[in-house]
Parts: sequence; structure tokens; C-alpha cells
Amino acid sequence: MTIDIYTLGLTFIFMHEMDAVRCREWKILPITSFLNDKMGMIVFTFLHIPLFYILLLPTTLDSNSFRYGFSTFLIVHFFLHLLLLLHKNNEFEDWVSWFLITGAGACGALYLLQS
Repeated sequence: MTIDIYTLGLTFIFMHEMDAVRCREWKILPITSFLNDKMGMIVFTFLHIPLFYILLLPTTLDSNSFRYGFSTFLIVHFFLHLLLLLHKNNEFEDWVSWFLITGAGACGALYLLQS
């Protein structure tokens, strides 16, 4: 059995986004950082509906160019989290959060390397 690295990366980023609600990621994003916790959670959650739709749609189309772009994004996303480590509202501090963030980035890199 071979592991589909792209799908695994997609799984890691979905799990990271679930963890992002726990860690109140809206507090560090420029477009939502000014919102109170209740409204921030609502807006952050609802913004993920079209985002998840866009991420899942290419799985039905077998779009290689999207997979390359998304895999590149997973790597960039990892480095963005490194850059935001010192942000005063960053709550991604435990091993669970970093396992998900790093797992997504690693899958992105592995997908690009194997292609």
C-alpha cells in the first residue's frame, strides 16, 4: 500500500484548521484580528466553508497544477507560522499544533519532491 502524500497533506491542513479554532487563529490574521472572540470565531469558521470547498474540488478533477500549487502553499504556510511565533496573540504553542503544521508542510515538500 502506498500513501497518497497529497491527501495526507490535505488531511493535516484540515486538522490544523480545526486546531486553529482552539488556538483562536483569528487573533493573528490581519482581516479578523480586530474582532472579539465570539465574532472572530464565527467569521473564521464561516470563511472556511468556501476555503474547504475550493480545496476539495480539485480532488474530483485530478488537477496536477492545483496539487503543485497547494503543496507549495503547505510549505509557505509552515514558514508563515514560524514567522508568527512571536506574535503576542499566537497560541500555537503545543506539540499537537506543531505536529499538524509541520506534518502539512512536510507533505507539501514530499509531494513536490516525488513529482
